[in-house]
Formats: sequence, structure tokens, C-alpha cells
Amino acid sequence: MKISYKGDYALKALLELAISYGEQGDTVVPMVVLARRLDIPQKFLEAILLNLKKGGFVISKRGKEGGYALASPPGKITVGDIVRFVEGPVEPIACCDDCYRGCKDIDTCGLRSVWKRTADAISSVVDHVTLEQLARDTHARRT
Repeated sequence: MKISYKGDYALKALLELAISYGEQGDTVVPMVVLARRLDIPQKFLEAILLNLKKGGFVISKRGKEGGYALASPPGKITVGDIVRFVEGPVEPIACCDDCYRGCKDIDTCGLRSVWKRTADAISSVVDHVTLEQLARDTHARRT
């Protein structure tokens, strides 16, 4: 599995929003501020955030006080949720999917078990790391 720039930037943007997440949960970060903090072209970041909004990860607010905020508490959003939404399945090869029937050797292939274990290992990590944990770790590293 390889994370694209789009996936990497989506994770970084959501992490920044998690770091800014207030007790009220409504801390809005302006687009220009996010783009500057992350050193991401604003147009590219805007497209990523619009996609994340469609996925229910962020909300947007228009106007002078506008920007983006997390749609849910950071403790409820995992890296796995984000990666699967932006990148698709975490499996390194299609045959890891139990519904896959595109290979005539699927039932006898010795490699499939390796790829399944790889997918399970990836999932066991990304599905248990939340934005809240990442925000806490990042904040500690920055101070």
C-alpha cells in the first residue's frame, strides 16, 4: 500500500484540524492558514477538503470567520477511516478481498496468505490510531 500525496495531505490537514479542535468542537481554521501551516498549494488543499467534507470528516463555514473544522471529535476518527475514504482499500493486492474472484488460483495460491496477513497488520495499526492520539503526540513533539 502506498499513500498518495492526496492521502498524505488529507491526513495532515485533518491532523491540523484535530490539533485546533476546541472544547466546543467548533474551532474553525481558515483555508489560508491551513495551507500555510502545511505548505500545501491552497487550490489543491481546497479540493482535498471538499472531498473530506463529502465524506463527513469536516464541516465548512463561509464568510469572514470561515474555514474548516472537524465534523466529529478527533477521538472518533481513525487513520484507517481516512485512508480508506481517500485511497480505497488498505489491502496491497485485490485478492485479499474475500469477494474477489479474478484469479483462478485464489483458493490454492500460497502468496494470498502473505498478502492477507499484510493487510491485517496494516488494518490493526491504522484502525486503532485516532486523530486525537496523533494530535496529542504531535503537540508534544512541537513543544
